[in-house]
Amino acid sequence: MFSSARRPPRRMAVRWAGTMALALAITGCVDGTGAGPDRGKADSISVLDYYTDEPEHTQWNEVLAACGRRAGVRVEHMSVPPASLVPRVLRQASSRTLPDLLMLDNPDLQQIAQTGALTPLDRYAIDTSGFAEGILSAGTYQGKVYGLAPYVSTVALFYNKDMLAEAGVAVPRTWAELKAAAARLTGPGRYGIAVDASATFESTWQFLPFLWSNGGHENQLDSPRAAQALQLWVDLVKSGSMSKSVLNWTQADVHDQFAAKRTAMMINGPWRIPELNKDENLHWGVAPVPVPRAGQTLVTPLGGEVWTVPQTSSEARQEKAAQVLACLNESPNMLTLAEQHFTVPSRAAVAARYAARNPSMTVFAESVRTARVRTGVLGVRWPRAATGMYTAIQSALAGEQTPDEALRDAQHVATSD
Repeated sequence: MFSSARRPPRRMAVRWAGTMALALAITGCVDGTGAGPDRGKADSISVLDYYTDEPEHTQWNEVLAACGRRAGVRVEHMSVPPASLVPRVLRQASSRTLPDLLMLDNPDLQQIAQTGALTPLDRYAIDTSGFAEGILSAGTYQGKVYGLAPYVSTVALFYNKDMLAEAGVAVPRTWAELKAAAARLTGPGRYGIAVDASATFESTWQFLPFLWSNGGHENQLDSPRAAQALQLWVDLVKSGSMSKSVLNWTQADVHDQFAAKRTAMMINGPWRIPELNKDENLHWGVAPVPVPRAGQTLVTPLGGEVWTVPQTSSEARQEKAAQVLACLNESPNMLTLAEQHFTVPSRAAVAARYAARNPSMTVFAESVRTARVRTGVLGVRWPRAATGMYTAIQSALAGEQTPDEALRDAQHVATSD
């Protein structure tokens, strides 16, 4: 996600009980006077996230409450709409009124950690063993781990099994195979493939597997390899294999097109699986995102949220928050959360067991091993590059610029002050 390319931008606000009491708890975390830290006992902690959807909000509420009981504290859980989270946190960091336990979309951690608002987790001796390097780096800022993700996600290629069988098309593994398959699968009322090419960070998120797997880089968007990746999407639109309407489609829209059988393939994430499973007449499969040439390594973006312990006036509450964070990242809880949300547990051993139990998640579990965190190279400068990329995608697919021209402009956006 924001960058907003988290997992899905699919959350709708819901009402929750105790909002006023929790607001008072959050604003009471620090008195704002610069007083020394409270080293007394803590019987409650405040928690802030953006899990407003149901049943997601309730599921998280239950896990947080259980971990709170283990830590001997009452958890007061509040969720705000995704777009509101970072602005709220930045205001609270400025006024020193942060919650005790804070969830962040992993690309946002750099921005918040830069303010000095978060505590490094090594202070609490939290176990970080078993995490893949890329997953651990999602919560790292300047060499220190500030956040841990119980689960992660990425994207893959979904395909309609019946349509591919009817057309005699094999699941594409390379770009050439993808273009050929999409062309053969295109017909009256149906396109071969759909992606999210909207003017949002979602578009960048979906483009990254094509950019990175071709050797392109967010540090040099005006390279030939980046242009080749964008040219693939342009060719799909120009050939009629992909609707030009993708310029306005979100990931949710792409899913709807696939579910309605108006596209034979789509790029999307595992969070779509519960909805796909509701239609017994929709026979679908999932495969890795095609790579430029056979034998190349697929590199996808790493999605998911990290949990952090903000700096507050109460060392006692910080300690309790760290205990709850550690509990969330224990293997049994990782497994429970991943199964609830159709994501991948962050510890490699747990992910392997999970994939064995959930075959539809195998592709995602394998892809996250080599997935790359979006802020790994650019840090807090990532949003500029992401903006440059989705702007270039819009311009090139609309036919306003060639991929080379659009990406030269993107590089300018990415490097401008």
